[in-house]
Amino acid sequence: MNSDFSLAIHSLTLLALQPDRMSTSDAIAESAGVHPVRIRKVLGLLKKNGFIKSKEGTGGGFIFALDLNEVNLWDIYKLTSEGALQPKCPDSNEKCMVGANMHKVLFAIFLGAEEHLGEFLKRYTLKEIVDLIKQEKDCCE
Repeated sequence: MNSDFSLAIHSLTLLALQPDRMSTSDAIAESAGVHPVRIRKVLGLLKKNGFIKSKEGTGGGFIFALDLNEVNLWDIYKLTSEGALQPKCPDSNEKCMVGANMHKVLFAIFLGAEEHLGEFLKRYTLKEIVDLIKQEKDCCE
């Protein structure tokens, strides 16, 4: 899993919490604590895949484009991180039984782990993330 996954969830949640107004990439980057260029990369991916819309120019920015219940964390993971759980194996000795087969064996295990992760992440919609953020806000005031 990479940081784009977390940044995408952060960005979508922030946009979902202000459905009637646009947010700039600078504002989203400030909220996430990262450089605006990193956020723009993630926002570009989200826009390309229909999660958000944008408007350029004065008063422009980004706005959430879907129903909160339509988006689950697996959708976002697949967009930002699919395949990230692949094993990192050095070039091994192909003449050795272990070296010749380790990557294939680990790849199958990690693929299974990613499938289990997917089933778990499908349980959480963006609506639930927004609700959890609101609960945390309420408990901390």
